[in-house]
Amino acid sequence: MQSKVNTLNEFIIERQADFPYAKGELSRLLTHIALAAKVVNREVNRAGLVDILGSTGDINVQGETVQKLDDYANEKFAIALRGSSECCGIATEESQDIIKFDSDMAKDGKYIVCIDPLDGSSNIDVNVSIGTIFSIYRRISPRGHVAQIDDFLQEGTKQVASGYVIFGSSTMLVYTTGRGVNGFTLDPSIGEFCLSHADIQVPLSGNIYSVNEGNYKQFSSGVQKYIDHCKEVDAATNRPYSARYIGSLVADFHRNLLKGGIYMYPPTKAYKTGKIRLLYECNPMAMIIEQAGGMAVDNEGQRILDLKPNDLHQRVPLYIGSRNMIINLLDFINQND
Repeated sequence: MQSKVNTLNEFIIERQADFPYAKGELSRLLTHIALAAKVVNREVNRAGLVDILGSTGDINVQGETVQKLDDYANEKFAIALRGSSECCGIATEESQDIIKFDSDMAKDGKYIVCIDPLDGSSNIDVNVSIGTIFSIYRRISPRGHVAQIDDFLQEGTKQVASGYVIFGSSTMLVYTTGRGVNGFTLDPSIGEFCLSHADIQVPLSGNIYSVNEGNYKQFSSGVQKYIDHCKEVDAATNRPYSARYIGSLVADFHRNLLKGGIYMYPPTKAYKTGKIRLLYECNPMAMIIEQAGGMAVDNEGQRILDLKPNDLHQRVPLYIGSRNMIINLLDFINQND
């Protein structure tokens, strides 16, 4: 006899008791995010059959070419969150300023959402895994009014939930509310996300390192020496490690979360303060990795979740993954930089 299938909606409802202050609002907000993910997943899967591949010709606030699917995903998540009545506003990688929802129900919403609607969109045309990254905060401005910028510039420690959706060989939604990390795989036959990876724990060490080695000469001495260390043969530590870099944060992170590994995006001459966005990518992924037993730090060894954002589109260096590998990297940085 098959065990009972536990859908995302059922799981969220079961865990509602963990948040007595929420009274169901957080659960409904997560459900709306999952619904928008299904809509985006449908378009991703048939992207080659409709006029949705390629760029729009526009440049976003990050200075990057906007892909058609970027626009589509941004629109669908904005519509879903606006209609949830639990969210008073969103910050998205594609928009210069925050998006305030001004309906009476939205202005009374308890939460704001920071979202990267389509991470890795430069890989869309070559059929590489892409995804969505999101984080949820309780607003700090008075309810009954539109959202304010201070609602979004909160430390990652203030997140009440974060997660990502990966659109790959299968579509998965992975999220945490600070009570562990769980993964759900979309069953297209019933149109439901079903629990497939319960209580995910990242291995303390792994044998995968993920970094764009094309920038090797721009990295600090400490990071260079750590990469060299990853390539050395050592049977006791299962080295040399395998180099795996997809160039889509969601895909690289997801693999390392399940198998163990380290993802690195150090400062370079082109991106002196790093390239990964604190609000849309670093904070949500840092919450997930910490809940799974890993670590996320910046170039100074500071915990990502403790950083105070000063801008919606702030970029920071990111080192994230298995705890022992992060600690080892920091030793190299401290000794050489």
